[in-house]
Amino acid sequence: MAGVHGTAVSGPGAGRQAVEAVWRIESARIVGSLARYTGDFALAEDLAQEALAQALVTWPRDGAPDNPAGWLLTVGKRRAIDAYRRRAALDARYAALAHELDEGTVPGADELGDPDRIDDDTLALMFISCHPVLSREARIALTLRVVGGLTSDEIARAFLVPTATVQARITRAKKALAAARVPFELPGPEERRERLASVLSVVYLVFTEGSSASSGAEVIRVDLAREAVRMARVLARLVPEEPEVHGLLALLELTAARFPARTGPDGGPVLLEDQDRRRWDRSAIRRGRAALATAGRVGRGLGPYGVQAAIAECHAVAPSVAATDWDRVVLLYDVLVQIAPSPVVDLNRAVAVAMARGPAAGLAELEALEGREGGERLRESHLLPAVRGELLARLGRRDEARAALRLAAELCTNEAERALLERKVTALR
Repeated sequence: MAGVHGTAVSGPGAGRQAVEAVWRIESARIVGSLARYTGDFALAEDLAQEALAQALVTWPRDGAPDNPAGWLLTVGKRRAIDAYRRRAALDARYAALAHELDEGTVPGADELGDPDRIDDDTLALMFISCHPVLSREARIALTLRVVGGLTSDEIARAFLVPTATVQARITRAKKALAAARVPFELPGPEERRERLASVLSVVYLVFTEGSSASSGAEVIRVDLAREAVRMARVLARLVPEEPEVHGLLALLELTAARFPARTGPDGGPVLLEDQDRRRWDRSAIRRGRAALATAGRVGRGLGPYGVQAAIAECHAVAPSVAATDWDRVVLLYDVLVQIAPSPVVDLNRAVAVAMARGPAAGLAELEALEGREGGERLRESHLLPAVRGELLARLGRRDEARAALRLAAELCTNEAERALLERKVTALR
């Protein structure tokens, strides 16, 4: 049977994988196209979800179609027509939709645009999802869902909140947009600037989920991370005078540059100190450093994304872990703590302190973090006990290190990372 982009697909498992792959890559364009056709953002997202549900039934049974994204869009359009029929709204909009969609046809590749770029529909989708009528949390959750294609579980792990909380935020956000009658269009320059911080947060979180998958068997979701990089590039062209856009682009490029060396032949994670830096993408490093220079040139000092990019640059230019300028990394984290405080930033700073001043100093920072406000947000994450276990092992406190790493393995939802943590526990016996 024909698969995604010509790949052979057979069996229920392969069919479901095809659905998931297409949805991850094309969901934003599909929702954007449906929103443009219907003029209703909330309805478009519902229609896309209905098309996805139908694909999960049909593709595993019949195989993926030759034009999978077009198939999903066609099903969404048909559901839109059905919805208008049910409402007995046989107006000009319904007539136009019905005229466009001949029975048994699917849209061509040109209708969804070039798959290697983000079109105006997707940009409009990004900024509508970050409309001022929504809370910051709702904006980010909704955009991750409709633009990034993330599930509620994935968004919940990114936010360190319960899945039910994310689902409630998304539902309320869609109702708020519908009640406010938000038009589906790309806002003007002034409005774009007002919503830019939320859009950047979304792109950052999408990339974070792609670069360090929170669940599943893969360490890196390259397709998801690539989508985030592409969003950042488009935003850099859209608002070139905004330094944080270039700072975010620099951070993503410099981080993505390490992808080729971050996994081994078996697909398992390779730690920074064990990576073959010759495999790092030098072109991405050059692009990242150029974007960082642009951020410094157009702004009055670096913002949070720019500072993180400067930290990533320290790693990118160092020939080894030992040769990294860890004192500068700590200094940059000190700046980041002041301008964008968060428990994860504190945790990363503790690691940098351990590299610069020794594991005992890092462990002291870790213990201080646990006692500060916000530290409790990391208790459900595997990151805190994983770092503690590493530092305890370096101090020779093997029993305590094993206990910490065992706890980290229990909390970790990524299969490959959990296997690595379990191997570390075994090695300490």
